[in-house]
Amino acid sequence: MKISLKDELKKLLSIIKELDKKVVIIFIAVGILQTVSWYYASRRFFRTNFYHSLFAGEPNVQLYEYLFWFITDFFVLFIVPVLIIIFIHKERPKEYGLKFGDAKIGFFITVIFLIVMGIIVWFVSSMPSFAVKYPHLQTARGDWTILLIYETGMLIYMFAWEFIWRGYMLFGLEEKFGYYAVLIQMLPFVILHNGKPDIETFSAIIAGIALGILALRTRSFLYGVFVHFGVMLSIDFISSLRFRVQDYGVGLDSLVKVISGLF
Repeated sequence: MKISLKDELKKLLSIIKELDKKVVIIFIAVGILQTVSWYYASRRFFRTNFYHSLFAGEPNVQLYEYLFWFITDFFVLFIVPVLIIIFIHKERPKEYGLKFGDAKIGFFITVIFLIVMGIIVWFVSSMPSFAVKYPHLQTARGDWTILLIYETGMLIYMFAWEFIWRGYMLFGLEEKFGYYAVLIQMLPFVILHNGKPDIETFSAIIAGIALGILALRTRSFLYGVFVHFGVMLSIDFISSLRFRVQDYGVGLDSLVKVISGLF
């Protein structure tokens, strides 16, 4: 049987024409934006292009490196998708979860989740793999001012991170895929946790699904921001306190000693 390249191209074009344009745009946009984020809005890009030329010898260069990452990713993962929503999809950002939605259930679940995660973090933070990993900015461990600046940048980053997955991708795909959109947005979320402690990456599977369900239930991605940032803040804060007092136990005596690190 003779194969005609022309006929194959015609078939391919006919298939493409039948695809949902909004879904195609979302998948391609997310792919492009995540690639831009990985290569150009990263700490690696900062070190390669700015470290030696602008910040050589600067004592807080690592803080600037993280702030570059947080702020540029905010533009890539939040500002650009919002512009796509407005000017390409011709829709309103609040239709993608940029609102408080069902605040009553949203804040209730957020508080419950943070209490549970706070307890889990207390035990997990005693593990060696976490003790050497958090905060990622090592200089923040012994300086409250640097930790505050770092966590503020982290909040900006988490806002954009949650929006691209639990806002733009989740709500954008909901009409076509329904609750399957929760599983779709979970996959890249988990993959991007590769390289972190294994328990955190495995936990990202559950977290990605849970945060997706929370977003759809409340019609808002903001509670994902509160939860995700709250967990990261507790990890960094408790890890910093443990480092200050050099106590990695989980008993009541260790809890008292760690709290004393505040004073």
